[in-house]
Amino acid sequence: MDITLTSLETAHTELLSQKIMAEIASQGGWIPFSRYMEMALYEPGMGYYSAGAHKLGAGGDFTTAPELSPLFGAAMVETLLPILEGFKAQGLPTQILEFGAGTGKLAESILTRLHDLGFSLDRYDIIEISPDLAQRQEGRLKTLAEKLSLSTQCNWLSALPNNFKGIIVANEVIDAIPCDAIIYQDGFWYRQGVAVIDGKLAWSIATPVEQSLLPEALLTGNFSEGYATELHAPANAWMRQVAKHLDTGLFLTFDYGFPESEYYHAQRLEGTLMAHHRHHAIQDPFHLPGLCDLTTHVEWSQIARSALEEPIDDIYLSNQASYLLDAGIGDIALEVGDPSNPETFLPISNALQKLLSEAEMGELFKVFAFTKNLNNVLPDHSLEDLPGFRGRNRL
Repeated sequence: MDITLTSLETAHTELLSQKIMAEIASQGGWIPFSRYMEMALYEPGMGYYSAGAHKLGAGGDFTTAPELSPLFGAAMVETLLPILEGFKAQGLPTQILEFGAGTGKLAESILTRLHDLGFSLDRYDIIEISPDLAQRQEGRLKTLAEKLSLSTQCNWLSALPNNFKGIIVANEVIDAIPCDAIIYQDGFWYRQGVAVIDGKLAWSIATPVEQSLLPEALLTGNFSEGYATELHAPANAWMRQVAKHLDTGLFLTFDYGFPESEYYHAQRLEGTLMAHHRHHAIQDPFHLPGLCDLTTHVEWSQIARSALEEPIDDIYLSNQASYLLDAGIGDIALEVGDPSNPETFLPISNALQKLLSEAEMGELFKVFAFTKNLNNVLPDHSLEDLPGFRGRNRL
């Protein structure tokens, strides 16, 4: 694959590579892969998400569902609105908090749909680690507020508030949380790390992984020599914190991934770790540090177990297509577009195909949600009464 870099891009990735190599030297010649991934993505001013770069959309490195169509956020509103109305009926503030809001398109589509339905949201908070994306979000939402005369307060927070009452959403966030890389050799699981070999960043194996850290599927399955995969302790810890901080309301997230039985399938020999640059998938995680996005698929079974460590109500997992169809995305598409006009409806139809098709995002992407103390705002309602969650629960 031929990728031509500008002089600034070359200098950027070389500078971050040197910083990572210095970190490796200071740690005795080896760092865990999770630390490498953390630096490659989040090193202040240098990591992929913390340095200024165009990451999303047609000209970036990847495209997300909200970038494809505002129908994605509009369908989400069908789920969120009953809860928000429950808060409002009790005289409580109505608020949504979004993790990692990208360019702000999901927030824009949610706020626009709420406005179109006559609902005035009190607050829309965002937690965003990328300074350039936060700036783009602020500009987009300011323009929207002026256009629609919105009274919603938009705030950028550094941490999740304690005892949050409202709705927490996250689209393609968990996949970018640093993971541990492990490999099966000689009957044992070993933690993989990063060293400098012949002047380049490269894989290096360390000590065996403690059995207490391994999921049941890795302890009981039959794996071939050299089978590589990932462990997700930081993502699971993040999920526990979200469940702990949510006092009343709903958590809703979308991401690509598998339940444990599929994630750790014996035929998935090389795990799910992948780099992305300019819409190219790259298997080498050490390619262009700081310029490539690094992601892994989400292992949903352990994410669910982590949430269940807190006293939540109901929990749900399904594919994106089932969720969006049950939430009414088809009806919303007919509401905003005229099928008899191919010129205007074809882009809507194309976006729906990408969001719903099993060959596109419909099956690989999952929806995961849980509620906490929902009866405080919606008496006699469960999670599976809400639009989007009335289909088969894969948990």
